[in-house]
Amino acid sequence: MIDKKPRLIVKCVDVADVIAAVNYGRDANQLTAVRGGGHNAGGLGICEDGLVIDLSGIKYIRVNPADNTVRVGGGNIWGEVDHATYPFSLAVPSGIISTTGVGGLTLGGGIGHLSRKYGLTIDNLLEADMVLADGSFVTVNQNQHTDLFWAIRGGGGNFGVVTSFKFQAHPVKTVYAGPTLWPIEKTVDIMEWYHGFINNAPDELNGFIATLIIPGPPFPPHLHNQKFCGIIWCYSGDVKNGPEIFKPVMEMNPLFEHVGEIPYPSVQTLFDGMMPPGLQWYWKADFFNHIQPEAALIHKKFGSEIPTPLSQMHMYPISGAVSRVGKNDTPWAYRDAKYAGVFVGVDPDPENAEKITSWSKAYWNALHPYSAGGAYLNFIMDEGQERIKASYQDNYERLAKIKNKYDPNNFFRVNQNILPAE
Repeated sequence: MIDKKPRLIVKCVDVADVIAAVNYGRDANQLTAVRGGGHNAGGLGICEDGLVIDLSGIKYIRVNPADNTVRVGGGNIWGEVDHATYPFSLAVPSGIISTTGVGGLTLGGGIGHLSRKYGLTIDNLLEADMVLADGSFVTVNQNQHTDLFWAIRGGGGNFGVVTSFKFQAHPVKTVYAGPTLWPIEKTVDIMEWYHGFINNAPDELNGFIATLIIPGPPFPPHLHNQKFCGIIWCYSGDVKNGPEIFKPVMEMNPLFEHVGEIPYPSVQTLFDGMMPPGLQWYWKADFFNHIQPEAALIHKKFGSEIPTPLSQMHMYPISGAVSRVGKNDTPWAYRDAKYAGVFVGVDPDPENAEKITSWSKAYWNALHPYSAGGAYLNFIMDEGQERIKASYQDNYERLAKIKNKYDPNNFFRVNQNILPAE
């Protein structure tokens, strides 16, 4: 689905390479994309007939147990970070798939299993090293280039190439986690219960709700190719409390449950085998404040019409710690929403491109009237400037001014683009 052929790919191994590539791209007036983990469904890590600055060679992770901080290279993926932090009984809040790139997920916000307890990934970003459009190198944090530090915590790749991130990690090692599944026919009841339950649950409990098909292993054979309403849970509190915390869940009589003690990195890799790199993806997304009964009926309808085994819908809770950050404290404006929804058509076969795209669009169109208006920008394709503005709300104007200061010619524009403004 993403068929772009760059003129030149620079395989960077250090900051010097990035500076040289940025200077070359700018001076040669080359359309330039920046590739971190290569996880972007919209293909924004690559460009047609231009320059790709590939950061996959800039990998290093240093855990500092003295203050529980982690320094990560711009080309790392989250599975590598989890591997490095786990022996220290630490984790950085990230996403739900270990092959996701650190850079793209972080710069867009970062929603995942630990969000309700520890916030978004950007809420745990302490510092970043960046190469700017003029080729200069800066370190941004709460004391240096504070405007730029604000902007990169949700403003995407608009402001420069991040070559290094410094994160605050938190005590996480073994969690109580796993999936619960109900027949798709029970979607309305489960969603009504879930909305009341998750928004009153302790911050340590996270669970995203989905409509999905079980395509195969690691699930047992009797579930394969059936449609479900599912919830993927992760409780990061004391695992001894796990059975008690999950009593209300089990009282809802899931058809299948596999919830128990599990190392946190294993939660992050649960679905890696089902979602290998290279599949076709089409994404649509919205924020939601509620799951109204009418909306739940739409979920049931489209969940019953999932076109291919890997296509699915997720609703990620963004309550708890996420909601306690001010909507203007970072560019990530929808702190008062309850869910980030995403509708993903996924399939390996190019013959099914239209089928998965049409389903995602139709699902989104039916639910959009019940949405909060904007979307999590890591979850959308190229959908135009108004969609970007709606997603940043009144933070967009401030972002545009910072863009004008650091990238007035919009060199970094292969992204969810913020246009420079005086």
